[in-house]
Amino acid sequence: MQFIETRGNDGSRVQSVSFSDAILNPSASFGGLYVPESIPDIGNAFLDRHLKSSYKVLALDFLKTFEIDIEEEILIKALERYERFDDPLNPVPLCKIENDCFVSELYHGPTRAFKDMALQPFGYILSRLAEQRGEEYLVMAATSGDTGPATLETFKNKKNVRVVCLYPKGGTSDVQELQMVTEDAPNLKVIGVKGNFDDTQSALKRLLSSDDFTSELRERGIKLTAANSVNFGRIIFQIIYHIHAYLELVRKDEIAMGERVYLVVPSGNFGNALGAYYAKKAGLPIEKILISSNINNILTDWIQTGVYDLTTRSLIRTESPAMDILKSSNIERILFDKFGEMRTKELMESLDRDGKFVLTRSELSMLREDFDASFMDDDSCYRVIGKYAKSGYMMDTHTATCMGAYEELREKRLKTVIYSTAEWTKFSPAVAKALGKEGVSGDIEALAWVSEYCNVKVPYSISELFLKPVIHHNVVEKESIKGEMLDFL
Repeated sequence: MQFIETRGNDGSRVQSVSFSDAILNPSASFGGLYVPESIPDIGNAFLDRHLKSSYKVLALDFLKTFEIDIEEEILIKALERYERFDDPLNPVPLCKIENDCFVSELYHGPTRAFKDMALQPFGYILSRLAEQRGEEYLVMAATSGDTGPATLETFKNKKNVRVVCLYPKGGTSDVQELQMVTEDAPNLKVIGVKGNFDDTQSALKRLLSSDDFTSELRERGIKLTAANSVNFGRIIFQIIYHIHAYLELVRKDEIAMGERVYLVVPSGNFGNALGAYYAKKAGLPIEKILISSNINNILTDWIQTGVYDLTTRSLIRTESPAMDILKSSNIERILFDKFGEMRTKELMESLDRDGKFVLTRSELSMLREDFDASFMDDDSCYRVIGKYAKSGYMMDTHTATCMGAYEELREKRLKTVIYSTAEWTKFSPAVAKALGKEGVSGDIEALAWVSEYCNVKVPYSISELFLKPVIHHNVVEKESIKGEMLDFL
């Protein structure tokens, strides 16, 4: 399988690259992204073959369908990282919360968020490739709260890899920030940025495509890559759990093989939703992918109207900070798949230049064949969290947004999978408020109160954070990010 560029080729790069080259060097021509030349068709035979498979066996066979240039021994070792999850045999439990609604819990890894599903195996693969090639890499990550901890966790103390993680100071939960700033491995650097996630992500993209920065790194014998979902090494692992969720419904006799389902995906940067889209394109029987957002609902506007407009809004901080994003990187891969490289380049350049782009009526119709979208505000999320906590199911603020899409957007009464992207412990003050506790003084009090009130356990990986010393104190203006990185190196 070769990988091609979403905005076409600029003449200075080869026309297509291997998977390993795409993940080690994710910056494509004209600021674009890499995508596979095609999506393999898994078909009924593939699904039937894996009806009784473990998650690791399913994942390995799916990766083989892409015919990527990674040795099978490395893939097997990478997938063994799922043995660090709560249940090594089933790292992604599927829980029934309504007669036709099921939650795929993606947060049972070491940092209690769905980014572990991709970054645990991806980190192993990237570091092994660097070691095999005898090359040194700087891995950059920009985070709205979950990518950062998962990236630091997977790469800490790895050979041939150093990591710089950027996060918006004050724009994550306390637990998410502690997961980053208490990491003490010598190959890790965490930088707080005065701004929002879009500022950190824009800085990352500028540096990835900067010839000057690349040259400065080259002088130090270092190459540059990224851990964000601009890197397809993340996306390929985010396709698999959608297939797994479908097979779980069949195993539980909730659907027959071939029966169509809805998927509801809470989305900010659109990587999780893109994984669902690729699963649908590969042949998974998905009726439609329903996108849920918070009041930073630019994705809702885009999917409902075809207008992606940054000029009419400012980022609003909410209780679901991983969706406090206005520039969603992975919509570019959808544009490419639907409309081709020339139109993608035109639309993305319009977004960069004018702060907006507008789909034609026919393009919007094509988009809505696969997607619909809605959003919920914080108060609505509080009500959802409270409702399900009373019946014994705990969910976080991002998962709660899915219930609006579940209730409002389904045109058919099909079985529905919603995706829980983080454990409640990462947003405990909001959960405590949803359960009626006002005025908590911080995460420690909120965690203790919710744990006792709902008789649920706080994982040690969360509670220990408050005992660890803070290692990374730097908070800088976005203009100073490059200098901080070079000082670290």
